[in-house]
Amino acid sequence: MFILFFCLLSVNDVLVADLDGVISPASSSYMLRVIDVAESEEAACVIFKIDTPGGLDASMREICKAILNSDVPVVVYVAPSGARAASAGVFILYASHVAVMAPGTNVGAAHPVSMGGEKMDSVMIEKVTNDAVAYLKSLAKERGRNEAWAEQAVRESASVDAETALNIGVVDLLADDEIELIERLDGRTVSVRGREHTLKTLGATVREIGMTLRERLLLLLTNPNIAYVLLLLGIYGLFFELQNPGMIFPGVVGGICLILGFYSLHVLPVNYAGLALIILSAILFILEIYVTSQGLLTIGGIVALVFGSLILFESDVPYLRVSWEVIMLVVIIVAGFVIFLLTLGVRAQFRKRATGSEGLVGEIGTARTDIGSDGGTVFVHGEFWNAVSEKKIASGKKVRVVKVENMTLKVEGSEAG
Repeated sequence: MFILFFCLLSVNDVLVADLDGVISPASSSYMLRVIDVAESEEAACVIFKIDTPGGLDASMREICKAILNSDVPVVVYVAPSGARAASAGVFILYASHVAVMAPGTNVGAAHPVSMGGEKMDSVMIEKVTNDAVAYLKSLAKERGRNEAWAEQAVRESASVDAETALNIGVVDLLADDEIELIERLDGRTVSVRGREHTLKTLGATVREIGMTLRERLLLLLTNPNIAYVLLLLGIYGLFFELQNPGMIFPGVVGGICLILGFYSLHVLPVNYAGLALIILSAILFILEIYVTSQGLLTIGGIVALVFGSLILFESDVPYLRVSWEVIMLVVIIVAGFVIFLLTLGVRAQFRKRATGSEGLVGEIGTARTDIGSDGGTVFVHGEFWNAVSEKKIASGKKVRVVKVENMTLKVEGSEAG
């Protein structure tokens, strides 16, 4: 009994981490931190539960390197049902000590895509593809997995479901959930840095390690929709600050958003022609406020904004493009705001002057003396004015201002009197 109790105490924790989204510097930092924690605590193993469409090659290689050199067994689990391990996710799955998928998931489509805005000609594409094939096949050889399918996944963007992946040796296990996974891992022997290691997971405490606030923020910034909105907020915020110095708030918010937007741009396939069109649209909208163009500048700004938004991120991969819904919403909001400002400006042009001598026309006052063609005095708008009238107006009667000439009011009798 004492020996059994001691053995139960000696079972180390199983650490679980969720990775849902694009493989980026944020996700790389997160996974490397989890592996460091597992090594420092001598965890029984680490389970990375992933659902990813792919991501950056550099971040993927950092993760794979950390897994290959980990002193703790790393399990990559594609889950829940409906999840996928595509593109960079295939490499991470192949690098793991134990590759697991949940029923209803899929893996594959590891053909490299252009990231960071660079263009690849046919020669460069071939070089990058050959490099990816060699790397994935080396991972397959290291873990004893299907090398032939690894090449198909890269060259032909092959993709298979969980059951097929198990049958052809792409993954090691299928598990419906974490409880079943932990049960099936117990007693399994894996090679960790050249040493045989037997997993002891039954009775272990399962502990989840979430992303820090910094990692969540950085992961959010790799979303093209978020990057697009931040970029626009930054550009328009700075333009409004330059047009209205001293407002401060638009400048501060715009500066912060622009810096965060530039961070996003360096990990996304940005097209600088699209960026230039977006900046041009902001300039045209600002000019419309000061130049009478009969709406032509506004139309030009809308066209530039739409086309700039469409080509801002160049990629055949949907998760690296701005969604149509976000583009239309932004265009409607920006165009509506500009049209609203123009409407206010047009109304102001036709509004009656409220200040100065011209603002007195139409005002009702009181005659303080008799008023005729030879003049008199009226009290209007809180002031005493010299006034003349074509018809005689008795003192104390109400008058209405009809004209202002040389600081003298021309008035007439008012029915209000």
